[in-house]
Amino acid sequence: MNTPKHRNRSPTNRSPFTKNPTFASENPQNEQILIAGLGNIGEEYSFTRHNIGFEVADALAKSLQKEDDKLVKLFSSDKLATIHQTKFKGKQIVIIKPTTYMNLSGKAVNYWMQAEKIPIEHLLVVTDDIALPFGTLRMKKKGSDGGHNGLADIAETLNTTDYNRLRFGVGSDFAKGKQVDYVLGKWTKEQEAVLAERIEKAVEMVKSLVSIGVDRTMSLYNNK
Repeated sequence: MNTPKHRNRSPTNRSPFTKNPTFASENPQNEQILIAGLGNIGEEYSFTRHNIGFEVADALAKSLQKEDDKLVKLFSSDKLATIHQTKFKGKQIVIIKPTTYMNLSGKAVNYWMQAEKIPIEHLLVVTDDIALPFGTLRMKKKGSDGGHNGLADIAETLNTTDYNRLRFGVGSDFAKGKQVDYVLGKWTKEQEAVLAERIEKAVEMVKSLVSIGVDRTMSLYNNK
């Protein structure tokens, strides 16, 4: 999902990087993990349902921030994304928030996977999902895009749907034809009341994936 003015998916807007790269064979011992929180840049999109990936990325970066770095900006501007790099459980963590707008998210994800030589099994995408009730969290190792422009572009760019994703339910309380308005809308007061706790739980799930892997994390957290 994205705003109409950014829906152009013509070849001129596609990622210039090679599709279907053999990440694992390039560096099988790679201990870096890429966390991509999806959203749209711009103040008008801040704290909207569609930007929950950005909010989880912010919360994750803050929770991993070292004490002596408290005065340093969490994210710095870089190519196709703002980025925060840190360590957790002995692994290098690269957290990005794409600056490409939602429907070109794959361009940023692909670039940072290639730049850091991160294999696809070490990728986690955090995104909103209208198919899940508000606040529900589901981690999956693969799946369809479900009509989500960001996930669709990542799958098209990487030439696979086999990548980890953490889906954050935003609900579907909208009338027919009002989906765009809903996902680009602000949280209700009732949702805001519990949003921080659900974001904290999402951060906990991301850390769990880094610590014990996706399978055990899904077993521990999904459907709970």
